[in-house]
Amino acid sequence: MWSIWGSLCCWQTWGVDTSRRRSVSGADPVGANGIGARALRWAHRLVIGATVMGVLLVGGTAFRVWQVARIDDYTPADAIVVLGAAQYSGTPSSVFEARLDQAYELFQLGVAPQVITVGGKQDGDLFTEAASGKNYLRERGVPGDKILAVETGSNTLLSVEAVAMAMRAREMSSAILVSDPWHSLRTRTMARDEGLAAWTAPTRTGPAVYTRESQMHGIARETAALLWYQLTHFSADFTYTAQQ
Repeated sequence: MWSIWGSLCCWQTWGVDTSRRRSVSGADPVGANGIGARALRWAHRLVIGATVMGVLLVGGTAFRVWQVARIDDYTPADAIVVLGAAQYSGTPSSVFEARLDQAYELFQLGVAPQVITVGGKQDGDLFTEAASGKNYLRERGVPGDKILAVETGSNTLLSVEAVAMAMRAREMSSAILVSDPWHSLRTRTMARDEGLAAWTAPTRTGPAVYTRESQMHGIARETAALLWYQLTHFSADFTYTAQQ
């Protein structure tokens, strides 16, 4: 019996030693496969983690675009700034007209003593967006000396930079920004980056808010544009598909 038990112990010891020798010599392929499997698992986790972070970033930004779009801040400021939109031979498009009407209402309420219209013109245009907006407001009864037309800017960032420069030259530092609701967060972010104290009171009429489809398109467009601006500090004004 002791002979059998001794033989078993010797066999087990030999087996362990053999296994150790194979492991040390690298002859066992299981170790390499294990490292490869662990690497694949980590790569898989990194992909999932990056995807989740991307979804959270985009979703969080879209929520903030929607949240700020709902804000109407009528705190008194130095100026009401109307972001430009399309105009046709001096006649504001329906999108631009809605913004101008909102600026008119704010001026009538006395939230600021000055209105600033901003925007350049496309090739072949006879009027700038800023001049078209100023003429529209004058026709509605806003005194001409209370309207400053900043006739430059082919995108949101250039327009905001031009407005900030014009305001600093006139020792103005605070602004109520008027645009479409979904445009509010990006314009406010840019204005604050330019050193202005800025808040928003967007239009509640016009093509930008007519339908659920235009609202969803506006949120998606501005989410992408804001993320691009925060990443690069360049403007990305995507095509507006609502009826002008």
